[in-house]
This record gives sequence, C-alpha cells and structure tokens, in this order.
Amino acid sequence: MKNCLVILLICTLAAAFSGMIYPEQNAPGGAAGIPIRKVASGKIIHRFHDTSPISPSGKYIALFRIPFEDHYPEAGDMGEVVLIDIATGKETVIERSFGWEMQVGANVQWGATDHELFYNQVDTSTWKAYTILHDPIRKTSRKWEGATFMVTPDGKQTASHNMINSVNAQSGYGVILPEKFRSKNSGVVNNDGLFVTDVKTGETKMIASIKRIFDEATPKIGIDDPENYEIYTFKAMWNAQGTRLMTCLIIKPKTGGPRKVALITIRPDGTEIRTAITTKQYSKGGHHMAWMPDGDHFSMNLEVDSTKNGLELITARYDGSEIKTVFSPGSGHPSFHPKGLPLIITDAYNHEKSVAKGDGIVPIRLMNTKTGKEILLANVRVPSVKDNSFRMDAHPTWDRTGRYVIFNGYDDNNRGVYIADLQKTIEELKP
Repeated sequence: MKNCLVILLICTLAAAFSGMIYPEQNAPGGAAGIPIRKVASGKIIHRFHDTSPISPSGKYIALFRIPFEDHYPEAGDMGEVVLIDIATGKETVIERSFGWEMQVGANVQWGATDHELFYNQVDTSTWKAYTILHDPIRKTSRKWEGATFMVTPDGKQTASHNMINSVNAQSGYGVILPEKFRSKNSGVVNNDGLFVTDVKTGETKMIASIKRIFDEATPKIGIDDPENYEIYTFKAMWNAQGTRLMTCLIIKPKTGGPRKVALITIRPDGTEIRTAITTKQYSKGGHHMAWMPDGDHFSMNLEVDSTKNGLELITARYDGSEIKTVFSPGSGHPSFHPKGLPLIITDAYNHEKSVAKGDGIVPIRLMNTKTGKEILLANVRVPSVKDNSFRMDAHPTWDRTGRYVIFNGYDDNNRGVYIADLQKTIEELKP
C-alpha cells in the first residue's frame, strides 16, 4: 500500500510538472537534459534544505513571501504564507504572518498529508508567538502557543529552539518580537533549551534545558567557563523517523569575539544526549548538517583534512563516531537522497571559493558518492547584500519521492523558487 501511495505521488507531481505555466528552462551552465521550471516569483522562498515544500500528494507547493529584500524585518512586519497549485500555477495567500525571519520565513512545512500545513504566527495585540496547523483543503485551522522550527514527516510532533530569543544566537530562523519580550541567556540556564510539542494535544515540553545538555552530554561539550558566555540552542532538526533530534549549541563570548559551536543529538524524550561534534572539532570549520535517511547518521560540511581545498562533506553516527569523508569539497546546504540512492544535493556560499567564483553565481551541485563525480544542476544568482542577515541562500532540497529538487533563485532581481526533475538521472542509477 505504501509503495502504491509513493507511485501515485510521483505520477501526480509528474503530471503537474509537465503542465506548469512557467516555461522549462535551464540556468546558465546547467546540466543538459535536466528540466528546471520556475514555479513562483516575487520575493518568495521555500523553507530550508531539510524539508520539502511540495505537499505529500505532489499537488501543491507551500512557500513564504517576504515583504522586502533590502533590510531586516522588525516586529510587526508582515509576510505571506502562499499555496500554489503546481499544475495550474494558481496562487492562494493562506494567511499574512507576523511570525517570520529572512532565511526560513515562517517555517512553512507539511505534515503527513495535504490537510496538514504548519507555519508560525505572532499575535501583535499580545506579542505571543503561535504555531498554526492549517488544512488548505477544508480551510480550517487551529493553533497552539509557541513557534515551530521543524515538524516530523508524520506530522505528529514539532520541535524548536527558543524561537523568540533565536535572533541572539543567529538572525534569520525564528520570529521577531519587540526587544522587551526578548532576553539573553547567561551561562548554562535551566529555563531555556530544546522544546517538543505533541501536535494532537498542543502540549509543549522542554525536553532538555541548556544546563542539562551541558551536564549530561557525552562526550563533554568542551567549555570550561560557560559563565562567560551567552549559550543558546539553535535549530531543532528531526530525523525522518521522529526518533532523534539534532541541535546546535551556539556559545557566544559575553565580551565579543568568535563564537563556539557544538552539535548535539538527543531523543525526543530528552534522553541519550550526545555531543556529535565538539567545539574543538567544529572550530576547524564546519556548517549545515542534516539527518541521513536511516535516522542514525547525519551529514555535514566539516574540516577533517586540512591538506584539501575547502571543507569535506562527511557522514557520522549520531554520537559522533564513524566519521568519514564521502565527498570533497563540500559546500552549502547538503542533504542525501531520501530513498537511499548515493546522491547528495547541495549549493554553495558565494565565498566558498573551492566551488564558487565569488561573482554572485553559485552552483547547485548533484554529487554521486559512489562514483565521486558531480553534475552541475544549475547556476543560481544570489543577491549582493551589505548585511549578510538578509542574504538569499538557494537551500536545495529533495521532494519526498526523491525525484525532484526544489531551490531558491534570484534570476529576475528578486527571490523565486524552482523545481528540477531528476527522473532521467535517477533512472540511470537503478540496477
């Protein structure tokens, strides 16, 4: 039955893809034979590299439209949660949201079915943040207090770091409230940490405080004087099975200077706290992790061989063991094929000179870990910004079937969203 549903999803999306109102196009330098279509334009983005904006049935794509591109949002600025019928191009504004930031918008994402669309909202009369669960088919909604970072694929649980104080860790990934509603952490605190919500009941629990993470993480995080730092959890990333979470500990010196980062994994009941990457290892260079399909391993860009140009793309077990390089150089926002094929999709930052030229054009890279070869899927223009907080990242991500790749672009001087059809490439990999 499950296989039948997957086949139906692929057929639905394929039919929609072939009938899109936007013409097929390949970005400059892209791979011949891989169709790429623009599905949305006008200051619009999809969420991130670890969730698909395409609905479980393949019929819709859910995105977020930001109101401007040249400055950072303030409390009360409003964007739009947008639903697009992929076949017809019909665009519907689901709701105007005050609960967003520049990089991931209002964290718009799907649960198990097309009846479950999650996003963040802020009530500006009370300045409380909420998660909205909207059914775009029946046009009904319910909400609970507290914003969401990521939802399990089955739609049963959500997870978050402190989305209100998130800007103190790094801008772009939370919700914005007036300054008086935000606070800074000092050292290892008991009242902030990692949060999980039961979607059925709307009940939220702090599964581990920052203090308990410091006390119980194995091995130790690697900070002997935490009282001299502001410490935050940052991002809360589910594996596909909903059995483990990853989060980054952002450790900022109170006196200024470079921050330290550690990567933590944990069970959703708060047990088995593991330091997957210590601050010492992370300080050599690293960024952007994602769970692998098996739910026990993750991938990320990490410096493990200083003799090579750029970072390596590595995989490791949730406890930090079994580190191995799977591709070099790494870059951008990598994620493995959701069905276990030896494929990784990623982009690059403009400054990652091992794969980018620094000219405002970044590659969408399709890498094969079995052959060690890669395909340039597309070249994507990114905006030139003075403040990195309102940069645009391509954030390439797989759809749930593993046939399509969705990414952000900037080809007409504002943000747009594209879908690439990798059917031919994937068919060639099958035995």
